[in-house]
Amino acid sequence: MDWTDRHCRFLHRLLTRRALLFTEMVTSAAIVHGPRDRLLGFDAVEHPVAVQLGGSDPRELAEATRIAAAFGYDEINLNVGCPSDRVQSGRFGACLMAEPELVADCVRAMRDATDLPVTVKCRIGIDEQDIEAPLDRFADLMAEAGVAALYVHARKAWLKGLSPKENREIPPLDYGRVYRLAARLPVPVLLNGGIKSLHEAEDHLASVSGVMLGRLAYHEPMRLAAVDGRFFGEAAPSVELRPVVEAMAAYAERELARGARLNAITRHMLGLAAARPGARTFRQILSVDAARRGAGPEILLRALDALEPDLQLAV
Repeated sequence: MDWTDRHCRFLHRLLTRRALLFTEMVTSAAIVHGPRDRLLGFDAVEHPVAVQLGGSDPRELAEATRIAAAFGYDEINLNVGCPSDRVQSGRFGACLMAEPELVADCVRAMRDATDLPVTVKCRIGIDEQDIEAPLDRFADLMAEAGVAALYVHARKAWLKGLSPKENREIPPLDYGRVYRLAARLPVPVLLNGGIKSLHEAEDHLASVSGVMLGRLAYHEPMRLAAVDGRFFGEAAPSVELRPVVEAMAAYAERELARGARLNAITRHMLGLAAARPGARTFRQILSVDAARRGAGPEILLRALDALEPDLQLAV
């Protein structure tokens, strides 16, 4: 939430053609009763892209699924892993792992509303909950309900006493528990949480059907440029930084004409030059200068020029 908006996804699609992109979590109530175009609209170049829903009312989720499917998404995902207070107060997110039968009812209702794959994202457990039998039962009920895949964040969610940020770092990772779940579950299991490199992702694929990258993809987006060749066997052309920034400048020009703010776009680009000489100035221009009144797409090209010439190209 507040990260993988449509500007972010446009950038990531410039770097990988094959990786499945995810929207921010959108509540079913907001979709049914709110501004649908603003909440669900996306650029056709983002495909394949999954919409991530939050909710606990099967009927409302079914309606939200029908609406999202009409927008052309490739997958409908139900988030049962977000630990924020805002999510708990609305009775969706990780707190629903304590109500697996209700989640199964939601999945069945969503499946009845679309022919698209319906998937679930969850944690390995919550609070003092044991991570063995309860997780197996939860996963079995998801499989029985017809879920197409299960994305599992390999940490517990502590709903009492930890902030959402702490919930991404403090609960210990338990990849082995996800491996065991994948070995016994009849549907694909994809691993999420704490993956710091594509090499680590490759190692995990010996035990699970896929991996989900969050912070790595966001903070070091150029890592995505190696995904198609490494994981999908494509002889993809090398992705260079200058053409990516130039493409984002053209995108920014179009979006500014539609009323977007430049820093709403450039905030997703701050990690493009991670670990390169000049990266600090690059980030400063994209964050500070892009926020100034009247800032235009030329700001992106000026940020690029802050890097040494030979570092404007290679991944």
